[in-house]
Amino acid sequence: MAGQAAPSELGTRKISSLLRQYAVPAIIAMTASSLYNMVDSIYIGHIPEVGSLAISGLAVTFPLMNLSTAMGTLVGVGAATMISILLGKKNYTIANKVLSNEVTLNTILGVVFAIVCLAFLDPILTFFGASENTLPFARDYMVIILLGNVITHIYFGLNAVIRSSGNPRLAMGLALFTVISNAIIDPIFIFTFGMGIRGAALATVLCQFLAMILTLRYFMDKEKLLHLGPRFFELDWPIAKESLAIGMGPFLMNAAACIVSLASSTASPFCSSW
Repeated sequence: MAGQAAPSELGTRKISSLLRQYAVPAIIAMTASSLYNMVDSIYIGHIPEVGSLAISGLAVTFPLMNLSTAMGTLVGVGAATMISILLGKKNYTIANKVLSNEVTLNTILGVVFAIVCLAFLDPILTFFGASENTLPFARDYMVIILLGNVITHIYFGLNAVIRSSGNPRLAMGLALFTVISNAIIDPIFIFTFGMGIRGAALATVLCQFLAMILTLRYFMDKEKLLHLGPRFFELDWPIAKESLAIGMGPFLMNAAACIVSLASSTASPFCSSW
């Protein structure tokens, strides 16, 4: 583990300086991540003949995507918080175990969430407000998103760990990379390849896959204090339980966003009838 010192600025530098160093990149990254659906909506709305139906179908998927984000946050934020504390204590062995658990837990939860949602996708989307006309578009989009759900969970989880381990600018850069590359690839898949709304979903998953590969390469470097070892898929249940307990608060906040999106989507037809 030689070759890199543990980040110590959190205990030595001024709070105002740390806020600029950590908060500003985090805000930029969160803002960029929120642009995913906006970018997709802009392009999907211009699909010939079916743009309005397709964009309505996309809107129906927002509560389900928020719920998926909540599941990823449950693991990612908990692990990132534990790692920050352990690095401060210079307990690098346990910090690496937490990192390994983060990848394993996100893989398990990502697979389970995708399987359950795919098995009941039509009823879920109908409950979220899909109509007979918009259901096919919502289904086409979410099938691809759910097939890449593990990728999304691992990428967002590890991105949080990068930020908490003392490299907020890299975490921000990866977030910007996914959004910018998505904006570039989206029209190619949607219009050039004629894939429509499925192309938007595929472009999103592909960009997150590229970011996940870059992130995994970052954590595979044995010269770093925090890295993934050859047996990183082993699960330590005590660590997993503590990580999930810490992440429960952010999970509930993201789950609340799902409820708000659901309430908005179900209220629209009622309001339009007046």
